[in-house]
Amino acid sequence: MFERFTKPRALETVQRTAIKLLSEKGEANARGIASKFVEQFKLLDKAEQLSFFEFLAKKFSPDPFDVLQAAQQYAEKADDASLITLFKVVEPARQELLRRINRAPDGTQTVVHMRERLLEHVKTKAGLRAVDADMQHLLNSWFNPGFLELHEITWSSPALLLEKIIQHESVHAIDGWDDLRRRLQPDRRCYAFFHPQLPNEPLIFVEVALVATISKEVGPLLDKKSESLDSKKFKTAIFYSISNCQPGLRGVSLGNFLIKRVAEKILQEIPSVKTFCTLSPVPGFNMWLDSLPGSSALDSFDDKKGRVATALQVLFKESDWSKRISKGWNPASASPEEKAALMYLCFIYLTQFVHKGGGDAVGKFHLSNGAKLHDINWAADLSKKGVVQSSAIMVNYLYELTAIEDNHEKFIKKEVVFSRNLNSL
Repeated sequence: MFERFTKPRALETVQRTAIKLLSEKGEANARGIASKFVEQFKLLDKAEQLSFFEFLAKKFSPDPFDVLQAAQQYAEKADDASLITLFKVVEPARQELLRRINRAPDGTQTVVHMRERLLEHVKTKAGLRAVDADMQHLLNSWFNPGFLELHEITWSSPALLLEKIIQHESVHAIDGWDDLRRRLQPDRRCYAFFHPQLPNEPLIFVEVALVATISKEVGPLLDKKSESLDSKKFKTAIFYSISNCQPGLRGVSLGNFLIKRVAEKILQEIPSVKTFCTLSPVPGFNMWLDSLPGSSALDSFDDKKGRVATALQVLFKESDWSKRISKGWNPASASPEEKAALMYLCFIYLTQFVHKGGGDAVGKFHLSNGAKLHDINWAADLSKKGVVQSSAIMVNYLYELTAIEDNHEKFIKKEVVFSRNLNSL
């Protein structure tokens, strides 16, 4: 009997606190009431959190009639006063609610956590997209790169912070403390963005290898038994992993600013480093390959010589490519024809398909960020994950600091800039 009544009561308490926080009294006592809201929201289970988000959607959306009136008034007068009125009427009240929640000591973290939970429901529950848009709008402002602090993570950093780096590494898993220690040696760097309100919570971090030349395979970079390179040989910075730590900040632009800030910092501290390049996975490549046979997408490719069709015949002559992978295919067993087919199709994937909805997310990130497609590397990631996702292929995206803006503009116009050494593809 007790359990039956406490759960609805917890939800009702949070709802009442939210309404009170938005009242005139709430505005005057926002910090105290917001602190109560933060503590109460933590007590809700996932079902109650969903009910609260639905409550936000219904209770704190703009009134359609008021919006229409304000819009008509602005259309007739087109003056500052009517425009300001329209802004006030159109903005959902929940945005002000979230601003007031943010005044609590743990308010920022709570809003980020709320959005993380909300994102679990947006695609399956109707009516929550506008709530998500409001949260993302505010988080974009609160986590503006101008407010963020760049810090290098070192072996001397607090243990709790190092544990979070191990936990959140999403590209190349960190195999314990020895592995992490190697990744923080003098020829390896790790940089993270932090927000002043979340001083112990990395938002996003990038791992960098300082090497002599552009790396073509990831194995040597991840070898925890390798010797540290002499600093006199530091010529190239390889960005080999970038990981988001806060799911609630999905869609908030952080990574592109992080790479540029890190490049500038390395350039200042290590003048011998002149080249900035990634060694990046192609996580959607094999899935895309399996979708091609019989797909109408083939008609959209610039394939005057029929090389795409020929490549597909080579790869799919026995079965689906994913089945070949599952039966133990690896680069060492590939025929010259298979290698040529995979390299060519990866080039097509990254130059002609990357702009589409299902295009490679990593490629889209770097190319839209102003990088150039520099090279496509065979047998570059021999891990099980690398073979399953991309047939062990990895890519170098080159960041030429003087060409970033031009490359970005070309990408916006659906053009991918690539190096001359890829002309054969």
